[in-house]
Amino acid sequence: MGINRYRRDTEDELDVLEIDNEAVRQSQLKRLQQVKASRDDAEVDAALQSVRHAAEHEENLLAAAVEAARARATLGEISDAMETTFGRYVATTRVISGVYSTEVAKDDAFAKAQDLADTYAEQAGRRPRILVAKLGQDGHDRGSKVIATAFADLGFDVDVGPLFQTPNEAARQAVENDVHILGVSSLAGAHKSLVPQVLDELKAFGREDIHVIVGGVIPPGDYDDLYAAGVTGVFGPGTVIAEAAQQLLRVLLDEVQPRPDLQPAT
Repeated sequence: MGINRYRRDTEDELDVLEIDNEAVRQSQLKRLQQVKASRDDAEVDAALQSVRHAAEHEENLLAAAVEAARARATLGEISDAMETTFGRYVATTRVISGVYSTEVAKDDAFAKAQDLADTYAEQAGRRPRILVAKLGQDGHDRGSKVIATAFADLGFDVDVGPLFQTPNEAARQAVENDVHILGVSSLAGAHKSLVPQVLDELKAFGREDIHVIVGGVIPPGDYDDLYAAGVTGVFGPGTVIAEAAQQLLRVLLDEVQPRPDLQPAT
């Protein structure tokens, strides 16, 4: 209500707190260096060994972690100590077809997007392909899974990246999978830092032709910065998925070289 339906013609401008992510990162790195320089390394190593032992033998892991923190072990070091026994959690990423199309199959925008996807497939010789990626410490992936499922129903080949990717990892996956579009889902406010890095990584791979789009909770004041960085589209709250797909497909169709066998006879 108020997001996808009964929207106002004009939106009130919101006063958004601006955070310089890179400044925060550098400040935190400096603090970590100070902590590591002032602690007793032997005490830290012993405490982390206790964490590993507790994890391996199913002992009181919380107590061991608390003692490690008191010794000034970092959160990353404590997590790494537990990871030796438990491994690292990997979220399940899969696309479930038919969910989106069942709800909007009779919608004109949905049908138009499907037609455009089919037209592109005919002219390019393959389906339009998109990678949906989550970067940094943003663990909110429900929206990205909705987008992935919807685009699959609209006629895209869809790849879904794992959580917590670096810009390099996302760009590399986009290149290896030869996608047309890399979609970054951002709900943690790091888009102004991470998206330019993704663009730089794609340039380093020689794949500036891959379009980068950004979706999620993007303050309107950030749109111009993202476009200036080189993104093809920004889709904030209230975006109609089928209309966004149409916009992207028109961009791809403008670029495609029609196949000779599909040209009308003269």
